[in-house]
Amino acid sequence: MAEYHSLSNQLQERIESDRTVHWQNPYACRDEDIVRRSMEHDRPVLWRPAFVRDTEKIMHIPYYNRYSDKTQVFSFYQNDDISRRSLHVQLVSRIARNIGAILGLNESLIEAVALGHDIGHTPFGHAGERILNELYHKHTGRYFCHNVHSVRVLDGIIHRNISLQTLDGILCHNGELELREYRPCHLTDFEEFDQKVEQCCLDATCIGELVPCTLEGCVVRICDIIAYLGKDRQDAVRLGALQEEAFTGGVIGASNAEIINNFSVNIIENSYGMPYLKMDEEYFEALRSAKRENYEMIYNNSELNALYENEIRPMFYELYEEFLHQAECGDKNSILYRHHIMYVKNNNRYISTEYEPYEDQEPNQIVTDFLASVTDDYFIELYRHIFPKGRHEVKFKGYFD
Repeated sequence: MAEYHSLSNQLQERIESDRTVHWQNPYACRDEDIVRRSMEHDRPVLWRPAFVRDTEKIMHIPYYNRYSDKTQVFSFYQNDDISRRSLHVQLVSRIARNIGAILGLNESLIEAVALGHDIGHTPFGHAGERILNELYHKHTGRYFCHNVHSVRVLDGIIHRNISLQTLDGILCHNGELELREYRPCHLTDFEEFDQKVEQCCLDATCIGELVPCTLEGCVVRICDIIAYLGKDRQDAVRLGALQEEAFTGGVIGASNAEIINNFSVNIIENSYGMPYLKMDEEYFEALRSAKRENYEMIYNNSELNALYENEIRPMFYELYEEFLHQAECGDKNSILYRHHIMYVKNNNRYISTEYEPYEDQEPNQIVTDFLASVTDDYFIELYRHIFPKGRHEVKFKGYFD
């Protein structure tokens, strides 16, 4: 039997009372606090406030379109009823804005971070991320992480003058590491931020230690987990991989709807008017337990992982080496140049600020940018095009299989 928790009567009365006097949360990030690399550009106006501009910039970057065909969890299924990464970022945004609205936080900043947080994600979900990291590290000694690459897409590939607060929330969103309490860190300027980004490329452990500099970023970080925890279960059931009864209930419930509601309520109950986000110990332990169940029953799926290892991994390796050769040759008729380098240049053609020409950047970085940017279908089509007699292929489970 589903169980949905509610805010205590005491807190509901307090919130309603605060609203009558137009209470403002002193810990919220104000629009006037926004920091951009170029403060002379993108000045806010009444109809396009500060962080609304960030949201719109992210949504109109062409890479945003590619969310729609990137794996969330389940690859190789032709099934419109399971989540793709496009739906995931929308769900994170919706849950985070619900919580942020009650807490009196900046909803536009929350939306910008949520919609942009996975824009640098690879095809084939975390399996693709692991493989690309192996390749990038093997060739350069540096690490690839989708958090960092999302920042690179918005700040280093497609130059749109995104704010420090939005980029920091994206960098620090790490949905794989849960905390019971989130206290925003101090962040002064872009110089300090750039050092954090670089350190993550040099030390793979750094990304797990980051906490956003705003409460808004902290809300997105915990909502990233809330959004996928129950939805991935729902998708597994829809595919017939699991039965609903397979999951343990407990204080947060077992279904997607229960998990979203009950975590939201507990976070609000513990965080209203506070300079931090917090959940009860019982809820935190339930969160960790639910994640373990998801890993055991969903993410460690032997059939999916076998396809990643036997087919996707060698395809990544072959494509990487081919594109690295193209990058080092500088052939302007190559696939890499025509379908990636020119794509980037065309999307930056109206930018007035001077930047290093994209094609002059380190070849491994350009290749990594390209492979991270493509969708699942795009990746498979690239392989077929470049290696028409290649030994590897992917067969999808169709609607009637």
